Amino acid sequence: MKAEQFSMGGVPAVLYGDPADQGYLFLHGQMGRKEEAEAFARAACPRGYQVLSIDLPGHGERRSGELTPWEAVPDIREALGWAERRWEAVSLRANSIGAYFAMLAFDAPARALLASPILDMEGLILTMLGWAGVTEGQLREQGEIHTTFGQTLSWKYLCWVREHPVFSWTCPVSILYGGRDNMTPRRTMEDYVRRHNAGLTVMENGEHWFHTPGQLAVLRAWEEREA
Repeated sequence: MKAEQFSMGGVPAVLYGDPADQGYLFLHGQMGRKEEAEAFARAACPRGYQVLSIDLPGHGERRSGELTPWEAVPDIREALGWAERRWEAVSLRANSIGAYFAMLAFDAPARALLASPILDMEGLILTMLGWAGVTEGQLREQGEIHTTFGQTLSWKYLCWVREHPVFSWTCPVSILYGGRDNMTPRRTMEDYVRRHNAGLTVMENGEHWFHTPGQLAVLRAWEEREA
């Protein structure tokens, strides 16, 4: 399978597949990198797609930047513009927080395949405040709070999320969800699926991060079926 590495306005990118009229923009999640798209590309490219993937801020080959929406969304829009100039239809394949960023940047994908998507960022931040045992008022006063579970909670981030609603997509959406996902509650997932008439595949013993051999097998099968 053809793979071309290049830079898009200073953002490392990779394009998989032979020239085509349609393609997917692939967005990784936290601790991910653009090369994660290769496995999906092996399913999508033989069906007449190309797959474009970028390193989000502070990930992969990008040593600078932080994985915040105000840094990531402009990069995603740049990649989207690149894709729209070359493809007649642009679809989305995104993981976790990459899906949330896509919902901020992308108003009308042709279709969307989302693995463990963050669907309610404000709710997730408030849940993490509960995990950390601090209040919203304390976060406002301190600005940032470093937690024992590895996340830094930010008042600026919470305010930004509240001030920037996501797009409400009308395209076909397919979701892969782990029944033990602690980032997006089952009720939130089911409500989103109902409102958007989305397809939902649940691996009951799956987690937010699909990483074990069994979980990856389910992920690969879902991609093969949906691509």
